[in-house]
Amino acid sequence: MTRLASYLPILDWGRSYTRHTATDDLIAALIVTIMLIPQSLAYALLAGLPPEVGLYASILPLVAYALFGTSRALAVGPVAVVSLMTASAVGELAAQGTPEYLGAAIVLALLSGAMLIAMGLFRLGFLANLLSHPVISGFITASGLIIAAGQLKHILGLGGSGNTLVEILAGLASELGNVNPYALAIGVPVTAFLFWVRSGLKPALIRAGLRPRLADIIAKSGPVAAVAATTLAAHVFSLGDKGVKLVGHIPAGLPTPALPSLDPHLWSQLLVPALLISVIGFVESVSVAQTLAAKKRQRIVPDQELIGLGAANIASGLSGGYPVTGGFARSVVNFDAGAATPAAGAFTAVGIALATLFLTPLIADLPQATLAATIIVAVLSLVDLKALRRVWAYSRSDFAAMATTIAATLVLGVETGVTVGVGVSLALHLYRSARPHMAIVGIVPGTEHFRNVNRHKVITGDTVLTLRVDESLFFANSRFLEDRLTELVAERPKLRHVVLMCTAVNEIDASALESLEEISRRLEAAGVGFHLSEVKGPVMDRLQRTDFLTHLNGKVFLTQYEALAALDPRTTHIAEARQPRKATRADFWIGPEI
Repeated sequence: MTRLASYLPILDWGRSYTRHTATDDLIAALIVTIMLIPQSLAYALLAGLPPEVGLYASILPLVAYALFGTSRALAVGPVAVVSLMTASAVGELAAQGTPEYLGAAIVLALLSGAMLIAMGLFRLGFLANLLSHPVISGFITASGLIIAAGQLKHILGLGGSGNTLVEILAGLASELGNVNPYALAIGVPVTAFLFWVRSGLKPALIRAGLRPRLADIIAKSGPVAAVAATTLAAHVFSLGDKGVKLVGHIPAGLPTPALPSLDPHLWSQLLVPALLISVIGFVESVSVAQTLAAKKRQRIVPDQELIGLGAANIASGLSGGYPVTGGFARSVVNFDAGAATPAAGAFTAVGIALATLFLTPLIADLPQATLAATIIVAVLSLVDLKALRRVWAYSRSDFAAMATTIAATLVLGVETGVTVGVGVSLALHLYRSARPHMAIVGIVPGTEHFRNVNRHKVITGDTVLTLRVDESLFFANSRFLEDRLTELVAERPKLRHVVLMCTAVNEIDASALESLEEISRRLEAAGVGFHLSEVKGPVMDRLQRTDFLTHLNGKVFLTQYEALAALDPRTTHIAEARQPRKATRADFWIGPEI
């Protein structure tokens, strides 16, 4: 049962489910349902799909995640970035509005779900680490700008198109003379209203005397109020006859399971987009889940999260939906509303199902400009251009990865953008690893500690050189270590011993082992001993399985102090004779590297 519960977390939290917990989950579900209905419609349109598909993607996926997911607050469903990636991937294969387009989106959900489950079963969640935070932040920022720009056509009543920011803005500029004043009269006020609701309505209601929780519920209902008001206005004033695009007829009823297209060529064309959507969706989802879990001292299991999200995507595909993941905004709302277990998601699914059955005839006259305003307000909260300045101040290489991702996404599109970002991140990581930080260290007077000679006032001798390498040794940096040691030894004619301090070396691969053997031979030929100090246990275990230690031109010391005491006792005595004193700022050099 314990093993089964690891794959079905509901068997764990379900045993302690109480009436009080159910009440908390029901209240949270009500609030999230109110928020999710207009969002689901809007994100489906963003993905180029009929609006009811957004509702379909918000029913069974929530139930599947409740069964297999480990987060108690994550709310799964359509999100802006995944919707944009879906439109980008499927738009290259079929025209919007055609059965082939919907079929490709369904296949994309199934492929994404299968990949996520496979990654979870094989414990491959670490692959998401290939996407560094600057790359993810840059990608989401650029995607938010593209999404917001792409929705301006609905606000202006135009028919612009394009997958990149350049294409979208060029299309809008070419049609500015055809702006529909009625669409503009709806889109601009609704956008302003939703921005005010997001930041100003709750404080205003609290000042008016409402309790914070009730004020929060009313504030979260702002998009629903906008939908109701603009739908009524469109019906009363016949705005559809005046060129305002409406949602139109939405079929009432629950989705019916159906077999997807079995065309192998289609599936092969969607493999790469499905992988990108899977990884991006998982990273976004697990980041939110971990943040919310930490607030209640709970924990999530990333590999099981892969299975939970995979099951949600397969459920979405089988019920006529498209790729889904955990959404930031709705998860925070779910958490703040008091969701205690994943059952809140299942209750939300029931609410969406009821809306699909009974409310769809009421929103046929809903202007698309209202949904566009909903999307714009939601995605602009994800845009963080200030992060560029923060990352620039902290790390130039991370800034390069982030800026490159933003530029590539805006100019070349979402799939190319994230691919370029991952490539730049890996290239910079390899560059940094291939040129690790190395420091000559000396003993701090009156102590047994060793520090960088360029940062601290330390004592060193002429006959012993201690080099600290702040990186594991592997094929990419082993030659750099050889060259650096050769250079340092050539500069010191009195040198008799070299000690490689291995405090930061967690691994030595076969290539690095050969380099160490070559260094030992060269130094022995030059009459210089080659020693190691502070080698970690797992590294020593591997070294002992080879003949390296037998042929080593020197010894392996437990500590660096022991090495210096054995190889240069005069310097050790000088350091011991000097009394330690309180460090001052002058003892340290503050630079860009540690």
